[in-house]
Amino acid sequence: MSSTDAAAKPNNSNWNVPNALSGVRFILAMVVCFLIERGVFFAGMICFLIAASTDWIDGWWARKFNQVTKLGRILDPFVDKIIICGAMIALVGVVNSPLRPWMATIVVGRELLVTSLRGMIEGQGGDFSAKWMGKWKMVLQCAAVVGVLWQLMYTTPSSYLVWTTLFLVYGAILLTILSGLEYVFLVIRNPKP
Repeated sequence: MSSTDAAAKPNNSNWNVPNALSGVRFILAMVVCFLIERGVFFAGMICFLIAASTDWIDGWWARKFNQVTKLGRILDPFVDKIIICGAMIALVGVVNSPLRPWMATIVVGRELLVTSLRGMIEGQGGDFSAKWMGKWKMVLQCAAVVGVLWQLMYTTPSSYLVWTTLFLVYGAILLTILSGLEYVFLVIRNPKP
């Protein structure tokens, strides 16, 4: 069998590169929370950037080498949620953080709601693919976390950094709400797949 044939043949084993990458990203998410709690913001930001920016690699690898699995379809979005929710919850507890408990509650609540809706629709055989607003929500949430970590590295951050971070944080919360509503209205309009 040639290497081309091997690449084209589906590999449904859960022991594959995409799932291993998701596992590494999960561990990095825990490290980020630990570093934030310890006040090591620069290292936390680097770990967060690595975990968040490599999100596309496991999905790309799974599609490219035909290693899409049921576990991977659950694990990848789950780890995304742990990275964002974990970082935001950890940042709420930091003195001088612009993130507030109600903001983290909105983010976690939206993720729980959308995950429940996805389980319901896909359990009925329907398609609940990610929407563009949801993808942009993730990008803005990541930017907000990085902005907050960057701001916390300074004893007296510049007003430009403070206002930019606030813009990112409130923009992320707004897009979190809107993208959650998009999924709710999608289910209301199409209750059955």
